[in-house]
Amino acid sequence: MEHIDAIAALQDPVRRRLYEYVVAQGREVGRNEAAEAAGVTRTLAAHHLDRLTEAGLLESGSRRLTGRSGPGAGRPAKVYTRARAEWAVSLPGRDYRTAAELLAETAEQAGLDAELCAAARRRGEALRGAAAPCGGLDEAMETLAARGYEPHLEEAEDGADGVVRMRNCPFHAVAERFPPLVCGMNLALLEGLLGADGAVRARMDARPGECCVVVEASKNNID
Repeated sequence: MEHIDAIAALQDPVRRRLYEYVVAQGREVGRNEAAEAAGVTRTLAAHHLDRLTEAGLLESGSRRLTGRSGPGAGRPAKVYTRARAEWAVSLPGRDYRTAAELLAETAEQAGLDAELCAAARRRGEALRGAAAPCGGLDEAMETLAARGYEPHLEEAEDGADGVVRMRNCPFHAVAERFPPLVCGMNLALLEGLLGADGAVRARMDARPGECCVVVEASKNNID
């Protein structure tokens, strides 16, 4: 019931807009910023943000948003980030996570990394279907967003093409227990999904709190 209550909290359209905005930023968001983004008053935004926190969908804290400290810096403001908890609802109840962990444990113990990656690459290709390899970073971001990766473009400092990083790993729970196996599977899946020898390529570049894979313009496309 706890999971159902948490997801039901997003039924309100204003609450959902606020949640989606906070999640998309990948950082702490204050009440004023969230209210402006959602097009509501600060008081209404505060109410809904606190309800989302009570439901376990957001986490709250406080810090000074002015960047100053000491006398005259003002009081700390309440800020919000996405909660680290994972929510899923299945009626009737199902336990796919345990099955995935058991399969991952067996594959790891049996040394089936290469076989798993080959299967993942085939699945990615099947998901892409008859479509051509991904034509650029914008198209890659659309594809990744549709699969729940929550992509965002990280601009390069030298003005070159940036890289697409992903705030969400759809396999996070299993990847935490079996990182080399599952991250390798994830890379192979995205290679198949985005297509080989196209305008973009996927590669490993793990960063805490984000997906282990990034997508960038392929070297052939750059040259």
